[in-house]
Amino acid sequence: MYHRFNENKYPSTNIRMPIFIEQMDMISNLGYEFYDPKLFLNEIDKPKNKKKILITIDDGFKSFYNEAWPYLKKNKIPFILFVSTEPVGKNGYMTWDEIKEIDASDIGYIGHHSHTHEYLIDMTEKEFINDIETATKIFNEKLGYLPPIFSYPFGEYSSYMKNYTSKNFKIAFGQHSGVIDINKDKFELPRFPINEKYGELKRFKSLINYSPLEYKSLKPEEKKVTDKNNPPQLIIDFFNEQKNINNISCYSNDGGNWKKSTLKFQKQKLIINFEEKFIPRRGRINCSLNDNGKWRWFGTQFTIVEN
Repeated sequence: MYHRFNENKYPSTNIRMPIFIEQMDMISNLGYEFYDPKLFLNEIDKPKNKKKILITIDDGFKSFYNEAWPYLKKNKIPFILFVSTEPVGKNGYMTWDEIKEIDASDIGYIGHHSHTHEYLIDMTEKEFINDIETATKIFNEKLGYLPPIFSYPFGEYSSYMKNYTSKNFKIAFGQHSGVIDINKDKFELPRFPINEKYGELKRFKSLINYSPLEYKSLKPEEKKVTDKNNPPQLIIDFFNEQKNINNISCYSNDGGNWKKSTLKFQKQKLIINFEEKFIPRRGRINCSLNDNGKWRWFGTQFTIVEN
């Protein structure tokens, strides 16, 4: 997941183009294919025997159009561009003509990213629906169709939001790190965020070489955390076929600092009781497993809201 390109005053959401180009070259040089979003959408429920890399860009910043789009077009690298409709045409953002240009190409696929790009999880249910439906109306007017792929702004979602999304879109992405596999919930798909801090090439190589850490279920399903359920207890139920689960290590930012989590195993279940409350705004947990030399990765995110 990318946002800005060569906007160096925003390091938390920016990638410098020379690094981006090296990352794209690395994907090709390691023998991976770029995943065409249309194929991805059609194959999401089908078992895969070969890893592919899906490129996504959030927000529709002008710097994407000016900097990354010419490179992606020249090299025929497919991608999803998630657009929030309210900022379109404003300073720093792409125009509808530019979005239409990408939509008309063979490699660019437009995704729904809400209207306002506000903290939707803080809205009432009515306000949330109105925001999504406002964007939907604009997409239909400007592009002639409703994009079937959704991306939650800031990767934040509640059970209510996910349920609504599941009835109006085919798939939805968060911003928690991880590798997609056939068992992942289609309406909270993971992505690895890439920026100046987390885009260093050695780390990037590790990310694209990770395999999924697959599981049957993850609880709690509700990712919105209030004072009443902070911290939540995280329970992950793995498949019987997954060996070496006792070798899993997890890190979380409960209490505001990253630290190694204390894990409890019950057969194929992993239970994490966090030591401290998560600090607003986001609680993150990342787990990895060295599975006989193959590194598997899983991440999840809670949104911490104050009552």
